[in-house]
Amino acid sequence: MGGGEAHSSGQAHSSGQADLLSFWFRRVVASDREAFESLFRATHDGLVHFAASILHDEGTAGDVVQEAFLRLWQRREEHDPTGSVKALLYRTVRNLALNVLRDGERRERLLEERADLPGAGAPSPDEALDARVLEERLRRWIAELPDRQREALLLSRFEGLSHEEIGRVMEVAPRTVNNHLVRALRALRERASAHGFTAHLEG
Repeated sequence: MGGGEAHSSGQAHSSGQADLLSFWFRRVVASDREAFESLFRATHDGLVHFAASILHDEGTAGDVVQEAFLRLWQRREEHDPTGSVKALLYRTVRNLALNVLRDGERRERLLEERADLPGAGAPSPDEALDARVLEERLRRWIAELPDRQREALLLSRFEGLSHEEIGRVMEVAPRTVNNHLVRALRALRERASAHGFTAHLEG
């Protein structure tokens, strides 16, 4: 299959999923419990991954996502059924996760723990420059990005949200989202290049 065909197939899958999420969201607003369960199953793992990227704690991330869905159901009749449920859920999860950090004063401890992580120094000259090593380095470098850049990158590249949806999650304009993404990708390219990797990070 050619690149164009694969891209078109990916777009069709993304569009089909968005249509399905929109359908379930409209049914949830109408108090359909089965649609709520379907929406939960379809988005749960991505939301936990996003929450964990903020909290660095998988268990707490799961609790945050559960709370987000509880709020969605409790306030279902208040939501606009034509809006983006993905943006709504990610914004709710983001705000709840940030509240956990603030309320528990965990940010300082997380920064201290990150500073103590092994392997934070320069790589060995003999280190194999393979895809696995690059993936591990990218994960670390993404974690070290400024908060807003990291959030925009994760929501765009890993969770598949559009610039407009990310803007609603982060409460900024789509142009600002694009600026965060450009800076994040530039920083990752520079770090990859400095360590001898040829990173394929498209803008």
